[in-house]
Amino acid sequence: MTGEGAEAGRRPRKLDAAGLWEHALRLLRARALPAAELRDRLRRKAADPADVAPLLEKLRYYGLVDDEKYAESYASARLESRRQGRLRVLRDLRLRRVPARVARAAVEKVYGDTDEAGLIEEYLRRKYRQVALAEHLADPRNLAAAYRKLRYAGFSAQSIIEVLKRYSTQAEELGSEPPDEA
Repeated sequence: MTGEGAEAGRRPRKLDAAGLWEHALRLLRARALPAAELRDRLRRKAADPADVAPLLEKLRYYGLVDDEKYAESYASARLESRRQGRLRVLRDLRLRRVPARVARAAVEKVYGDTDEAGLIEEYLRRKYRQVALAEHLADPRNLAAAYRKLRYAGFSAQSIIEVLKRYSTQAEELGSEPPDEA
């Protein structure tokens, strides 16, 4: 059987150092990657895993892999386009395996002078533009749902409650969770 079935069972071709370099450049042309994610992708393709570390050093030397620039760019994009909170961006950077120290520094730099209450107000206006917000949040279930959405969007519990107090007297009851980690 030499048709499609035989090709489907074939293992991916492993790359030598030169092929790995080309593969890395192709990956980085598509989008920026943190060093840990790029290392994993290259290891899966490498014929000799020892080729990966020198290749990453070469990419760092040329400025093609830089976790600090990646983290700052990622945080800036999330703030400017998606208007997400700092905790969400920090969580996402950690999921992308950016070192915690680098992620915290980038988020602090980008979000340093950002008005979190203003971001929360903007989020609420955007997500609930079809309803009268004060009436909608008068229902405890809707208030709790809005709180959960805001927490998932990366805003701190304290800031969320301060903003939600403007719309509902029951917002104070939402603050029974532990403080945020940064």
